[in-house]
Amino acid sequence: MAEGTIRVEVVFAGSGSWVERRWIEVSPGCTVIQAIEASGIAQCLPAGAVDPARLGIFARKAAADQVVRDGDRVEIYRPLELDPMEARRRRSR
Repeated sequence: MAEGTIRVEVVFAGSGSWVERRWIEVSPGCTVIQAIEASGIAQCLPAGAVDPARLGIFARKAAADQVVRDGDRVEIYRPLELDPMEARRRRSR
């Protein structure tokens, strides 16, 4: 690791078993969206996959302008395929 940098993982889990994962080194003070841009992961994802409303760090919702820390896992969430309430209704039938 270069002096004055932190290491961050950027992850997108697609449907099925497809997972795109990148480890990058960024400057301290880097935000979630800057880490995603620096990783280049957006180029291999479907259009519109990176939505600022669907980002997280270690399974907790994160704002696009939230500062990342060393060792953080930035997660890009895909849209829900089925509303959770509808899924419960279908299971109960």
